[in-house]
Amino acid sequence: MIMSRISGPRIAEPLGPLDRRVNAWREDLADIALAGQVAVPHYARPVPHRVLRQVPMLSADSSSSAAVSELLPGEQFAVLDSGHGHAWGFSVADHYVGHVPLDALAPADVGPQGMIGPGDALLFRAPSVKAEVAATLPLGARTGWQDHDERFVTLTDGAHRGCFLHRRHLLPGGGDTSLDWVEVALSFVGAPYRWGGRSRAGIDCSGLIQLSRQVAGHACRRDSDMQFADLDEDVPLDAARRGDIAWWPGHIGILLDGGMLLHANAHWMACRIEPLADVVARAAGGSGPAEPRVRRP
Repeated sequence: MIMSRISGPRIAEPLGPLDRRVNAWREDLADIALAGQVAVPHYARPVPHRVLRQVPMLSADSSSSAAVSELLPGEQFAVLDSGHGHAWGFSVADHYVGHVPLDALAPADVGPQGMIGPGDALLFRAPSVKAEVAATLPLGARTGWQDHDERFVTLTDGAHRGCFLHRRHLLPGGGDTSLDWVEVALSFVGAPYRWGGRSRAGIDCSGLIQLSRQVAGHACRRDSDMQFADLDEDVPLDAARRGDIAWWPGHIGILLDGGMLLHANAHWMACRIEPLADVVARAAGGSGPAEPRVRRP
């Protein structure tokens, strides 16, 4: 594990109002990019690593800590510090801060990468759909590859180096802007709800929106309040259309035709489609607003 630590002011001043979710700082250490904003004893230059397997990003350096997000195979994680078997840093794609097990990381590879999509992908031990299946990569995973023939590519990095991937499951590294991101999101219907999850094995409300938009080539931050704040076109609820975002404090979903809402939610413990009116009725029994605010991507 390579790290780069730089001495800073010896006496830390009060830290500014920076969001810890997307600004990597502690009382003893901060990302060097924040040197002009916080005074701490040390700064560190982020060192990019790639993720070897699907792994939760944790709130602290313990496997029993709560998950704050999830990293998929091949995604990059910038390391600032390590301890207790975990690295502390941030996801390169969305700058989200957390802890990842050290054994899930390897030095970042150089060279082009592709993204898995528009669905999960099987990896084969030979360039044939009849060959033995070696593994499955989830939608949104990244991988290095090289040409093999007109149907298959060979993976060039990670735990499945040398396996074969059908080109139908390979997107550009930044996603494919020709894809309909709402259609991508619809493919998650039936997936279990999982706090911090970002795959069909388990996904949360903001993970559904983030991953679907990333696969379709749109940058998207991690949490529901960030996603809503990044949209600036407010829409009256009665004028909403397919693909608009419905947001309540702490929850977010995608509006579909006919007043239906697609969302991953803990009420059903699943990603499902249901009438928006039913969701509003449930929200009316809580302490927050019943009707959502709506914005258009």
